[in-house]
Amino acid sequence: MNHEVMKKIQKIFISGLITFLPIAITLYVVYVGLGLFEDSLGSFIKQFISEENYIPGLGFLTAMVLIFCLGLLLNNFVTAGLLNSIQEKLTEIPLIKVVYSPLRDLMNLFSKGQQGNTLQKVVLVEIQPGKQILGLVTREYFHDLSFLKLNLENKITVYIPMSYGLGGYTLLIDKNQVTPIDIPVEKAMSLALTAWIKADQQK
Repeated sequence: MNHEVMKKIQKIFISGLITFLPIAITLYVVYVGLGLFEDSLGSFIKQFISEENYIPGLGFLTAMVLIFCLGLLLNNFVTAGLLNSIQEKLTEIPLIKVVYSPLRDLMNLFSKGQQGNTLQKVVLVEIQPGKQILGLVTREYFHDLSFLKLNLENKITVYIPMSYGLGGYTLLIDKNQVTPIDIPVEKAMSLALTAWIKADQQK
């Protein structure tokens, strides 16, 4: 088998692998998520109904209904205050707050529906002359952080996502060192996470 044929076979295989891996990983994550809901709530439901009457998928369906009902309660004036109070109490419990608080803040950060969410502005941050990096503005006001005893009048915080991975870092930076750009947050995240390789024209 000559060299050209081997290169062609290798190219075809790599093309297939590039297409297969994202699909396989996505399906696996969805499968694990569905299984988690199904196993946890399914086992609970089976305590009240017989194994013969249990329908596969009932645990996941129940989880979706419970999540929707929780959302309704959070949007109800009467119950929202009570649920918010419970959430605040959770942040005061040692060990639990270490896990719960960061997760809640992360979900609130990327939730467009959250009132006061500032993760709507995409900027380019100048890190060196002629060098810029894509970031997302997370805070523009610091009135609630007066205890820091810092001059934050002309500062903003910008979250810099990492390429090909989860996570990133946050810069406390002067406003004049960033340039706003008019693209959706989702588009900016897609660009940043894929090292700007994905560049479709859809806004």
